[in-house]
Amino acid sequence: MSRRRTGGAVPDAHRASSPPSGRVADRDLRRFLADSTPVAAGGRAILLQIADPVVAAGVRKHSDFARRPQQRLAHTLMFVYAVVIGTDEEAATAASFVHQAHRPVAGADEVDRQLWVAATLYDSAMRAHELFGDPVDDRRAQAVLDAYAPIGTALRVPADRWPTTVAGFEQYWTAELEHLEVTDDARAVVRDLLHPRFAPLWVQAAMPLVRIVTVGMLPEALRTQYAFAWGPRERWRFRRAVRLVRLVRAVVPRWLLRLPGPLLLRSMRATAKQYLSH
Repeated sequence: MSRRRTGGAVPDAHRASSPPSGRVADRDLRRFLADSTPVAAGGRAILLQIADPVVAAGVRKHSDFARRPQQRLAHTLMFVYAVVIGTDEEAATAASFVHQAHRPVAGADEVDRQLWVAATLYDSAMRAHELFGDPVDDRRAQAVLDAYAPIGTALRVPADRWPTTVAGFEQYWTAELEHLEVTDDARAVVRDLLHPRFAPLWVQAAMPLVRIVTVGMLPEALRTQYAFAWGPRERWRFRRAVRLVRLVRAVVPRWLLRLPGPLLLRSMRATAKQYLSH
């Protein structure tokens, strides 16, 4: 969900399509949703998204992935935090940025495409919590599914298209995985994402860990389509990476794990003010 300025247009929070009107009231659920653990699955979500050929073509043609691949992840996380735990105004602002970025992209507003994008965000978040954090019971999984529903409507997906139960989501997810196709566009984006040439040094230093975690979290069939090497050595490195992330997460204060959300929302508000001032 890259964010670009096109044609001098100013994102307008009041023009966002169906911005969610309700916020998560349960404090414990809000803390869970604000936890930054899903950041570890951000690359996985992107690789799943671009396994849809329409999404891959749009990303490759209209995104500056090659020079700033980390920004797509940051903008995606910003959108998720704004819609799920932000204020109504923040959610609408984030949605308007996305709609503006999608305007020149053929097929970007197709309901099936946007439903798939929203689904990858929910599934990747849940996989990250299960892999790196605490077990997620059925009740919590359902609550998170409900909390992620506004992501779909913010992307102009009719509310009745979002699965209402975890079982329904799993049925949709399994069916969609069967139709994915990794194209040359997707492979080009993956090269820019996992082997960034122009990223800051700190990003490049983190890439070996990012690559093994991203590839290891993919569904096996999709990992095969991308032609990623995945033998005993890679599986061992993945298990070691998971242990490392779990260890770091266990010793980091919980408030610090929730810090990226407010920081990203502050950045979004600052960017919106800059647009409005020009």
